[in-house]
Amino acid sequence: MKTLKALRLTALLLLVVGFAVGCAGTTEEGAGADQAAAEAAIAAAKSANAKAKAEGYEWRDTGKLIKKAEEALKAGKYEDAIKLANKAKRQAELAVEQKYRELDRLKRLGIISESEAPAPVAETGASSTYEVVRGDNLWDISAKPTIYGNPYEWPLIYKANSDKIKDADLIYPGQVFTINTNPSAAEVDAAIRHAKTRGSWALGVVEESDMAYLAQ
Repeated sequence: MKTLKALRLTALLLLVVGFAVGCAGTTEEGAGADQAAAEAAIAAAKSANAKAKAEGYEWRDTGKLIKKAEEALKAGKYEDAIKLANKAKRQAELAVEQKYRELDRLKRLGIISESEAPAPVAETGASSTYEVVRGDNLWDISAKPTIYGNPYEWPLIYKANSDKIKDADLIYPGQVFTINTNPSAAEVDAAIRHAKTRGSWALGVVEESDMAYLAQ
């Protein structure tokens, strides 16, 4: 009887220890994912702010927010880091959008001519990143002044991220896309041509025209 009780006690202890170890492993794995998400958010914020700076329209507080996000990352406060980085990124995007809204207003008023309005500045380097938020689609992302300023160029994003996008009509919040900031004229022409001749589409279905475009 004593032996049976001892065996039961040992089994119980092993179960408790095993559960504790399992929880520790899960927490560690989750922390690693949170850290990666925070790092990606900060990288996206820096990229967006670099664009705003190149446009000469950087907001004063955006850099401070990014610095706070980096400090939160170092302190292991990943959720705070993501929130701060996302806020900084949105500020940078709004700054550029504000610039071109103002330029459009001045053009409509006749204060400046079309030729006097500067074109969007290309970012340094071949690519940047964009994190998808709720309500996004490739058309709207491509239309952003901080991306291409033309919704018909969305196939460029699709092609650059074909490993992450199964259906061009379905993207999800939190996905981080690579943005080719220096596509060739031929790439742009092919993207616009595909966007305009794609044909009918349905959610959850990979259209044959999309497959043909990716194969080009």
